[in-house]
Amino acid sequence: MPALTVEEARTRAAALTVSSYEIAFDLTTGPETFRAVSTIRFEARDERSFVDVKPQELTKVTLNGANLDVKSLEDGRLQLEGLQGENVLVVDAVMKYSADGEGLQRSVDAGDGRVYLYGMSSLESAPRYFACFDQPDLKAPYTMTVKCPEDWIVLGNGAATQTRPGEWELKQTPPLSTYFVTLVAGPFHLIKSEHDGIPLGLACRQSLKEHLEKDKEDLFGVTAQAFDEYHRLFGYRYPFGEYHQVFVPDFNLGAMENPGCVTFADSLVFRSAVTDAERSLRARIVVHEMAHMWFGDAVTMKWWNDLWLNESFAEYMANRVAHDVTDHKGHWTDFAFVRKWWGLQADQRRSTHPVAADSIKDARQSLDDFDGISYAKGAAVLKQLAAYLGDEVFLKGVNAHIDAHEFGNADLHEFIAKLTEAGAVELPNWSAQWLRTAGLDTISAERTATGIRLRRSTPQAHPADRPHKLTVGAYDESGRLTSFPVLLDRDSVDIELDPTAAVIVPDAADDTWAKIRLDATSLANLPAVLPQIADSTTRGVIWNSIRDAVADAELDPRQALAILLEAIKHEDSDIAVGSLLRWLDDRLLGAYLPQDPYRAQAAAALTKRLAETPAGSSLQLAITRAVVATTDDAKLLQGWLDGTGVPSGLQVDTDFRWSLVLRLVRLGVYGKAEVDAALANDQSTEGVAQAARCLAATADGKEAAWQRIMTDATVGVNELFAIAEGFWDPAQTELTAPYVDRYFTEIAHTGEIRSGMAVAMTVVRIFPKYAVDEAVIERADALIADETVAPSIRRTTADHTDDLRRAIAVRRTFG
Repeated sequence: MPALTVEEARTRAAALTVSSYEIAFDLTTGPETFRAVSTIRFEARDERSFVDVKPQELTKVTLNGANLDVKSLEDGRLQLEGLQGENVLVVDAVMKYSADGEGLQRSVDAGDGRVYLYGMSSLESAPRYFACFDQPDLKAPYTMTVKCPEDWIVLGNGAATQTRPGEWELKQTPPLSTYFVTLVAGPFHLIKSEHDGIPLGLACRQSLKEHLEKDKEDLFGVTAQAFDEYHRLFGYRYPFGEYHQVFVPDFNLGAMENPGCVTFADSLVFRSAVTDAERSLRARIVVHEMAHMWFGDAVTMKWWNDLWLNESFAEYMANRVAHDVTDHKGHWTDFAFVRKWWGLQADQRRSTHPVAADSIKDARQSLDDFDGISYAKGAAVLKQLAAYLGDEVFLKGVNAHIDAHEFGNADLHEFIAKLTEAGAVELPNWSAQWLRTAGLDTISAERTATGIRLRRSTPQAHPADRPHKLTVGAYDESGRLTSFPVLLDRDSVDIELDPTAAVIVPDAADDTWAKIRLDATSLANLPAVLPQIADSTTRGVIWNSIRDAVADAELDPRQALAILLEAIKHEDSDIAVGSLLRWLDDRLLGAYLPQDPYRAQAAAALTKRLAETPAGSSLQLAITRAVVATTDDAKLLQGWLDGTGVPSGLQVDTDFRWSLVLRLVRLGVYGKAEVDAALANDQSTEGVAQAARCLAATADGKEAAWQRIMTDATVGVNELFAIAEGFWDPAQTELTAPYVDRYFTEIAHTGEIRSGMAVAMTVVRIFPKYAVDEAVIERADALIADETVAPSIRRTTADHTDDLRRAIAVRRTFG
C-alpha cells in the first residue's frame, strides 16, 4: 500500500477541516474481527478527497446520505467525490484484530485465557481499526461507543461510562491527531486515584494485578510529582481530563502518549526483582509520556519530519523533571551511558539524518527516523539550548508556543519564532548548524607545554560550524577534579589547565553532542584513575569515548577490555554496569574479539566482584546478571537453580530462574526437556515468551524458531522478539551459519506479514550481527539496494551492516 506523502497531506489539509469523529465499536463479533462504524463530519473546500481505511471487509459507506461503491476502495484509500461545504461520511467496516502491536491489538493471556485489547494508532496504524483522515494536522474531537463482553472495562482518550452491561460511552475529547487515538478494552484490573483534581488510573492484566498493586504508590507518586512540576514549569494545566496509565501485552515500544490514556508495555509491571536502574527507567518513561501531553498532544507537529521535536522535548524534560522532583536517581547517568550511546551510534551510520529533517519523506519512511537521533541527539541539543538561553527565556518561549498553538499544529519555524520573541538571539543560525545538519564533530584535548589545546573537527560528509559550550575536566591520580568552562566555536581553543594531569576529559559534564577522544596519556592512566572519578555522568562520557574509539578501530579492543575489567572492580552504578555489560556481550565479545579467552576473563572478574558486592543491593543483582551471561560454570548455575550456593541477599525468583535456564541452554547443558519443565512451572504469558527464547537457543529448536519469525503472522510481538533474541549466539556460529544466507533471502517476506514498527524491530533482533565476514557485507548490500524490499527492512539492515563493517575494520586493524 502507498504511504501518504507530504504533498498529499498538504493538499488534503488545505481542502478539509474535520469537525468531529463518532466511532462505534462492536467487539463481540468473534476472535478474528470486530465492527467499526466511523461517522466523520467535515467541511470541504474541494469536490474531491479520500479517506483512509484498511478493513477486512468494507460493508457500507454513505456520503451525505448517498451510498458509495465499496469496491472502489484501493490500497487503503476510498475516494470521495462530489464533496459539499458540509459533509457527513459514514464508514461501516469489518476490521481485523492485529498481532503486531498496531491497529487494534488482541492478546490472550496464556495463564488464564482472558482476552485484552488496545488500540495503537501511531504512524499509519489508525486506519487498521477505524476510518479516518490519517495525518497529524487534521485534528478533531472524538466520541466513541463500545459494545463488549459484560465483564470487560473500557478506557480511552475520553472518560468512559458504562451505560448498561457490555455497553460504554466515551466522552468527547479535545481535538486530537489520529495517531493519538486509543481504545482499551478487556477484563483489566483498574486502580483509581486522584491528584490535584485530576482522576488517575493504573490498569493491567488480571494476572499481573498483585504486582501492580505492589507498585501503585510508586507509580502514582511519580505521576503526581511530575504533574506538579509540569504545571509549575508550563503554567498550563493538563488539558485532557482523566489520566489513565494502562500496561498492555504485546506492546512493541516502551509506551505511547495517547492523551488521557497512555499505554505502556506490561513488562514495566515488575513480577520479579529488578535493579534501581530499571525502576528509575520506568519512572522516566512515565515522566516522558506525560511531557507529551503538552508538547506533542496539545501542540502537534504538522508533518512527521518534526516528530523529533515531540520526542526530543519529552526526552529532555523526562530526564530533567525525573531528576529534579522524583525519588528515583541516576537519570542523567542513564542518559550518558545508555541513551546517548544509542544516539551516537545512529549518528555515524549511513542512515544518519538531521535532527530536523526536511519534509521530503512519506509517513512510512518517517517511521525509520524514529531513532537515537530523534530522541537522544535532539534531547542533548535542547539541553544545551536551554543552558545557553537560560530557563527564563527557554520556558517563556515554550509556554508561548503552547499557548499560541493549543490543540493545533506547529512546525520548527514557529517554535523558533516563539523562542526568539522570548529573547533568544541568532536561533536560525543555531538551528541550521545543530538541527538541519547531520553528523557529529570530534572533540579532543592535546597537552601543550603550558596548558591544554581543545580541538574540534567536523566530518567532511556533513560540514557544519557547531559551537560547543562545555566543561573540560582535569583529574589527578586520586580523581580530584579541576574544571574549566569553554565555548568551543572554532577549530581550536587554548585553555589554562595543568598539562600534567593524569586524565583530561573534554566535555566532562556531558553538555554537548560530539565524539570525545582521550589522549594517549589519559588512556594509559584510566585503569587507575577511572575508579576514582566520583561523577557517574563523567564516567559515562569516558566510556562513550572508549566504546566509540574501539568501533572506529582507533583503540585496541583488548585495551578497552582491560580498562573495563579493572573498572568493574569498583563501579558502583547499576546503570553503568548494565550498559557496559550489554556492550561487552553485544559488541566487544563476538564482534570485535573472539569469545575465547576473553569471556572467561570477564566472568572471572565479575564473579570476584559479586563476592564483594553488598547483599541484597541493586548492584548485586546487576553484577549477578552479568555473571550468569558470561560464566561457563554450569554447576554454579545449576546450583543456584536448586537453591545451592546462592549469594546472600539474592532472590532466585521467576525471571532470574529463566536467565539461568537460558544460559544453561547456551552452554549445551539444557535442552528442550528442561525448557518444557521450566515452562510447566511458569505457564504465564511471560513464561511462554521466556520459553520461546530458550527454545530458539537450542540446537534442535533453530528451524522451528526461524519459521515462526519468517512466516508466522499470528505470533505476538513479545514472543516474536523473544524468539529472535534467543536465536543468535557467537558460540553457535557453525550451527547458525546456514541461517546467515537465509536471512537475506527470507527477511523481505516479514514486510508482507507484519506492519509498522514490528518489522524493523524484528530485523534489529534477527540480523546476523555476529557473522563478521566480507561475504555477508556483499549479501547485505544487495538486499539494501533491492527496492522491492520494505524500506524499514532495508534501512535497519543497512544500519547493522555498517556495524559489521566497523567490526571487520577492528579485526583487520588489531587482529
